[in-house]
Order: sequence, then C-alpha cells, then structure tokens
Amino acid sequence: MKIMKFGGTSVGSVDSIQKVKAIVEAEKGPVIVVVSALGGITDQLIRTAAMATQGDITYETQFENMVHRHEEMIQQVIPAGSKKRTLGKKIHALLDELKDIYQGLYLLKDISSNMEDTVVSYGERLSSLIVGALIEEAEVFDARSFMKTERKHGKHVLDTELSEQLIRETFRELPKVSVVPGFIASDKNTSRVTNLGRGGSDYTAAVIAAVLEASILEIWTDVDGFMTADPKVISTAYAIEELSYVEAMELCNFGAKVVYPPTIYPAFHKNIPILIKNTFNPEAQGTVIRERLSDNTKPIKGISSINNTALITVQGLGMVGVIGVNHRIFRALAQNGISVFLVSQA
Repeated sequence: MKIMKFGGTSVGSVDSIQKVKAIVEAEKGPVIVVVSALGGITDQLIRTAAMATQGDITYETQFENMVHRHEEMIQQVIPAGSKKRTLGKKIHALLDELKDIYQGLYLLKDISSNMEDTVVSYGERLSSLIVGALIEEAEVFDARSFMKTERKHGKHVLDTELSEQLIRETFRELPKVSVVPGFIASDKNTSRVTNLGRGGSDYTAAVIAAVLEASILEIWTDVDGFMTADPKVISTAYAIEELSYVEAMELCNFGAKVVYPPTIYPAFHKNIPILIKNTFNPEAQGTVIRERLSDNTKPIKGISSINNTALITVQGLGMVGVIGVNHRIFRALAQNGISVFLVSQA
C-alpha cells in the first residue's frame, strides 16, 4: 500500500487534474491519495477574508471567482450524470457556508484565529470532493475526524498518539482509492477546525504513511525532484537522484521548498522511502529519499538558500555569567511562534 500526495499545482487545472486521475488509476494496489487545495485557492481564501474584515465589498467578486473556478473544474472533468449532480450539491453546500462566513466577517469587521482556520479549510474540503468524484472507485475521508491537534506555544500541534489511534481505526479496511484532504485537522478538545500549517498536506501524508506502514510515500509536485540548486538562480541545476533523510531535511530547513520539513521525520522513523515525482513529467526519475544510498560518494549534494531571514544579536556585559539568559531569549521567541534555525555564540 502506498500514499500519494498531490500538491496545489497538480490539482490546479483541468489538464493537471486529469494527469492525477491517470496516475492514480494506473496503480494496482490500494492507495491513499492526499490532496491540497486547487493551486492558489488557499491564498485567495485568506485575501478574501481580509477584504471582508476590512469592509471592502469587492470581497464578493473574489468569492465569486472562487465559486466559478470550482464550478468550471467540475463542468470540465466530471461526466454528466448522477455523480456530477451529487458532487454539485456537496460543493455548493460548502460554498454557501463559506459565503455566510464572509458575510459575517464583512458585518463584524473582525476575524478570530479560529475563524481564519475555518476559512482556509474550505480549499482542501472542496478539492478532495472533486478528486474523489473524478477517480474511479474512490472514497473520500474527512481528515478532521482523525488528524487531531492541541495548542502548544501558540500553534496547533498534532496529538500524535490520538491521531495514530484514529487513523488505524479509520483505515482498518481500505477501498481501492482513499482520498484525504491534506492540511486540515481539528482540535482534540473542542473539535474546532484547525490545520497543520502551510505545507501541512505533505505532513498529513507522511503521518498516515508512518501509521499504516506504507511501502512508499510519493510526493507529486511540479518539479522533477530535489535540484542541486534553485534553477531560477542556477540555470544548470539538475535533479538529484537520491538523498538520505538527513540530507533532505537539511536542504528543506535551509530553503529548498520541495517538501515541508516536518514531513521527513515520520517517514524516517518508520524507514519509509519518500519519492518526489513531477505530475507534469511522470516519466522523470524523480528523487528518492531513504536511509541507505546506492551512491554516497558525492560530498556535496545541493546548495540551498533562505530569503527574508532576520538576524538578532543579543549582547551586553550584564549577560556575562548570568544563568538563564538563553532560556529567557528562546522562551520569548517560542511564545511568539518563531523558529530559530541557526545559533552562534561567542
């Protein structure tokens, strides 16, 4: 059994979503397909909420554009018949909910973090229904019922033990194709909609793969794999055939955006290989991430970089010999949801 995750660009157009259908239906064994929102929809959901909260009535135009995009996708990829009618009803029910939320934001001129989480969840909830209707013998599962989070340091963090238990119960019997919306979750205490952060669809797929001990985790995106450098900067960059878990994690942590960094640990923990593939070029070899490499002679695998990075210098004679200074510094950063990726101390 394998887990296949398709990003926003993979389900973002009629042509790409048809490629997803062909790729999944070519699989012989049971597969779990984790999908992101249609490309660009998450950002549009956030922008529209901001416009409504600011009292900008043109939010209605943005919302109608999203409605049109999903309707157009259904019109072009789902054949006429009862399946199309059923899907249309489900999609419009979700869009009506979303419309009511935006109207409420426009009237109240305020948005809470809980409401923002609810708004962005509609992207994956809508896309998973479309993909589930498109792929033959597919059944759609609601990730909110088994991906459970708790609040820590101002962020939603997965309750691993509870989520593992619920995943096993949910997928005790597997249909040929299971479709799961990535990214979204729910609070274990209140059942309110939460999420796993931007890039969280990768993490959803990795957690499910680890719990069910899948044979492989495939991440389908719009590049041929991890590149030796950013091709937008270095035109001669090429795809790396294989990486260790540690190498992949380092590249991700320091700027490579191929995989959401937390994705790697669950797969590493269960020694499940991760294969990065290009939806638009499925014949390409891609990059495989695993523990043991067939060729580990290259001292340098790739070069990555991070933009928009802040450097904070804390200094002063009053810090010398004072116990707990570092604790106070990092605690303040953690309480504000700031991750530190490099530390240098004189």
